[in-house]
Amino acid sequence: MKRYTIHIQVAVALVLLMTSCESFLEREPLDFGDETAYFKKVNDLKLYVNDRYSMLPKNNNLWGGLYSDDIQSDNQCGTSLQILFYPGEKKTVQVGSSEWNFANQRALNYFINLVVKKKAAGELPQDTDLVNHYLGEAFFLRAYDYFRLLRNFGDVPIILDQMPDDQAVLTQHSTRSPRNEVARQILADLDQAAVLLKEKAPESGRICRDAALLLKARAALYEATWERYHAGTVFVPGNAKWAAVSGNSGYSFPAGSAEAEVTFFLDQAIAASEAVADARTLNADYQGMFNADQVFPDNDEVILARYYQTGVLSHSCSSYLETGGGCNATRALVNSFLMTNGLPIYAPASGYQGDKLSYYEFQDRDPRLTGSVRAAGSIINTKLVDGRYVNDTIFYYKPNIYRFGNEKATTGYELQKWFCDDKVQCENYQCTTATPILRAAEAYLIYLEAYYERYHDLGGKCDAYWRSLRTRAGINPDYTKTIAATDLAQENDLAVWSKGVEVDATLYNIRRERRCELIAEGLRLDDLKRWRALDMMTAYQPEGFNLWDEMYKMYKASERDETIVTQSNISKYIRPLQVSATSAAYSGYNFPRQHYLEPIPISEFLLTGEGVAKDSPLYQNPGWPQEADGPADYTFDCD
Repeated sequence: MKRYTIHIQVAVALVLLMTSCESFLEREPLDFGDETAYFKKVNDLKLYVNDRYSMLPKNNNLWGGLYSDDIQSDNQCGTSLQILFYPGEKKTVQVGSSEWNFANQRALNYFINLVVKKKAAGELPQDTDLVNHYLGEAFFLRAYDYFRLLRNFGDVPIILDQMPDDQAVLTQHSTRSPRNEVARQILADLDQAAVLLKEKAPESGRICRDAALLLKARAALYEATWERYHAGTVFVPGNAKWAAVSGNSGYSFPAGSAEAEVTFFLDQAIAASEAVADARTLNADYQGMFNADQVFPDNDEVILARYYQTGVLSHSCSSYLETGGGCNATRALVNSFLMTNGLPIYAPASGYQGDKLSYYEFQDRDPRLTGSVRAAGSIINTKLVDGRYVNDTIFYYKPNIYRFGNEKATTGYELQKWFCDDKVQCENYQCTTATPILRAAEAYLIYLEAYYERYHDLGGKCDAYWRSLRTRAGINPDYTKTIAATDLAQENDLAVWSKGVEVDATLYNIRRERRCELIAEGLRLDDLKRWRALDMMTAYQPEGFNLWDEMYKMYKASERDETIVTQSNISKYIRPLQVSATSAAYSGYNFPRQHYLEPIPISEFLLTGEGVAKDSPLYQNPGWPQEADGPADYTFDCD
């Protein structure tokens, strides 16, 4: 079969595509065109599904994308405050600015139900494999979008059919389902997708069977660990504190108990991740996956990627990262990377050279660090030349800490991952390097974590998968050496904690491996939430490199004054939150537990309550008001 590359962000002009809607309760009827004249060819199915690929991650035409998403975490630091991490400024929002959006669900429900009906009636083309494949893509994308809703809101309505233009029916179906049942529906959609999808996608850039299995593993692990670490709180069904308890006082888990439900999801994560990990080896070149203008082969570690083409679709990732990027790594992230000998930097025999210059700091470190973050510093070697001593600069890199906006080096640890040094790629709107969306390495990581959470040991295939990750990374594959040398008291990592209690050294190192492997891939906030690690974000100061011991000498006084970076009287490390004494987070981030879930917009309560919010069958997320532009009630007990 001749293979093509599709560019999944390009808009497809279809007269029957659903127009944008603000709510799943939008009362305007949808115009999908004449279905008797459409869906007669396989290409009709393909074109319809194409438009929904736009929901998948990407690097943007201007600033932002996967490389910057982790600024809303402890891994990266942007140029502005993250209102998620401190009380007061985060408010309820209008539906147009909220993740409470069901437009993709409505379009995919229409497609799935129509294609299933036409298949049963024998009204579709005879190329069954492709018909099934595009139907499988729709099941994948519906699951992907429901996973977005689950992560943001927890309990959400499960709507799988096209709703009639009937207010009573719409209101009835607006009832939020318990989050574990939403997660089960996500897994069911992905099981269906895995049956229908081809093992090898018909075109590069399209979803394949392993993509469905990996997303299933990700969603199952997310729900298992969320339910485990938030157990007994307002955020999980099955207890008297649950936000929906007034309407579900007799709720019982499908698996029989809260812990059995966790076990169910862990088992699902183990099986799905194992299927992917066994089928795909890791690429030898880690950094090359993120800065190459290439199409990945069918059996590659990269399972799903977004592709670009000059003059059609491009991004500006390298253009911004070349000058600072406005989304640098934090010192906490850098410190979590091991030495190549497998030891933490604080271990007596690690060989760590200190952080006076990040050039020295990065010597003999995990190559995923040195390939993802630029070293900085100025090293002068004085040597004798023709009878005279001369200075020879053997290394010089000066991060742009003095610039502003998205060109600023916010912490001094500028990103190298995702950066392509091809000059053409560094022009605005000209970058065409591929964006990996799903990688088999994540399956290895999911298996490790799910298996350990399930059995509390490293049996099964844990040893093989963990050694494979470390071998590809270029560090000592003996993870037991790392575990034995780990002192949790010296780890500056929120992932040391879950629910306010230290985890053991083995589980922490599994989390460390995940953090280092998935640096700047936009998954860190979800991890911190599901582990309930954000409880420990109190008076938390994101820090950058050590400016004031040595590296300040590279900068003119005007490039490092108090309007640009914190001064040495505050800390020798850059502290972005403390540049301005009037900053709302000057004393550090203090994460409110009410922020673990997003608020539902007030308009949804009015729509479903016929204009009276309190009459709606919906319930607001814990601590949030049923009013517009309202902050959370920070006295609300989420435990």
